[in-house]
Formats: sequence, C-alpha cells, structure tokens
Amino acid sequence: MATKVKVLGFWCSPFVFRVVWALKLKGVEFEYIEEDVFNKSTRLLELNPVHKKVPVLVHDDKVIVESFVILEYIDETWPQDPLLPQDPYEKATARFWAKFADEKLMQTACKSTWTKGEEKEDALKATMEALEKIEGELKGKSYFGGENKYAYLEIAIGWINYLLPIWEEIASIQFLDPKRFPAITAWKSKFLDNPLIKETLPPREKLLIYFHERVKQWEIDATIRELAETKLEN
Repeated sequence: MATKVKVLGFWCSPFVFRVVWALKLKGVEFEYIEEDVFNKSTRLLELNPVHKKVPVLVHDDKVIVESFVILEYIDETWPQDPLLPQDPYEKATARFWAKFADEKLMQTACKSTWTKGEEKEDALKATMEALEKIEGELKGKSYFGGENKYAYLEIAIGWINYLLPIWEEIASIQFLDPKRFPAITAWKSKFLDNPLIKETLPPREKLLIYFHERVKQWEIDATIRELAETKLEN
C-alpha cells in the first residue's frame, strides 16, 4: 500500500517552503493542497485546531504541525539523505540557529518593512545585528550543512534569500549589503541557483504585489488602531 503524504500550505509562506523543500530533497512524493490563510477552510481548522495555521503535514492519517517539528518528523521517518547532523552538539547548534533566525531576524526584518519612525530604526538595527551573527556562523563555509550539502539550516533559514530582497524593495532599505555580508551573499546565489529551489519559488513580481498589499493593509489597520486609541483617551 502506497504511503500517502499531504501538505497543506500557502503559496508564499516560508514555513511551508521548509516542508516542501525537505520532502523534495528526500525524494518523497506528496500532494500539495493550497489553503487560503485569510479564509481558513474547515479542513485546515479540523487538522490544526490549536494554531489554525499552515503548514500541516498529513502522513497516513497522522497529522503533524509546526514547521520545525515537521522537519524533524520527515528526517526521522525518511532517513535517506539526513537533514540534521548526527552529532548531538552539531544537531543542537543547527536547531539553535534555526530558532535564532525566526525569533531574532524574521521578526525584526518584518518590523523594519512594516513600521515607521523610531520603531523602524530600532528594528532595522536589530535586523543587521542578527544578520551579523548569521554571517559569522557561515563565514568560511559554502553551506551551513557543510560543503555542497543542503541540510537542515539551509531549509530552515532559506527564506532569507528570497524574502529579504522582496522586503528590501518594498521598504526601500538594504538588508543584504554584499560588502558587509559576503558569506551570506555567496550562499544566497548558490541557494537560488539550485534547481529544486527555482522550481518551487513563486514569481518575484507576484511576491512583490502580495507584500505591497500586506503593507498597505497593515498601514490601514495601524491607522484604525491609532484612531481608536485617541478616541479612548478623549
């Protein structure tokens, strides 16, 4: 009986891409189901009633959620071409940097793109500091997972290579200065040239349109919040 694997995702989610890339690198066939995260289906709500988010992996009727949890499940279920290192220290280090990039880089880069004024300046400073830490970890290496090897960290923080350039253009700022971050810049070029990555990423113009609309909506929501707060104060 054939193994049934399904992935519920959203077309530009960096968390979903982690799962898609991992399965493709492992050579695991799967059915991809697109979800509208702004109008969540009954199926998504039933499969992930706790967080109500994508990605969701369904493997032979077993449901696994949260992208990092899914990555480890995939790595243990299909052991060929392992993603995580076997050495306990190296494995812990990979997990640390994946978590660091999400918590210290993605969040501040988002704020740098979406906010204004002092909040934007503070977020941009924190973003550059986080990138410096990642540059230091990658310095002297071609890939986080070792020479010519796409592994856990490549998948976990690969969003840097396609999302940050989009956010740079939208916000008219520069995150990835080649002179300041030569190791990340070289890694980015190799990453985006990988055929597996090329075939999965959506068109750049589509991403630009989507995130421009998200920024506009955020600005509208922020204005509404400010008006509501002002009304409450008066």
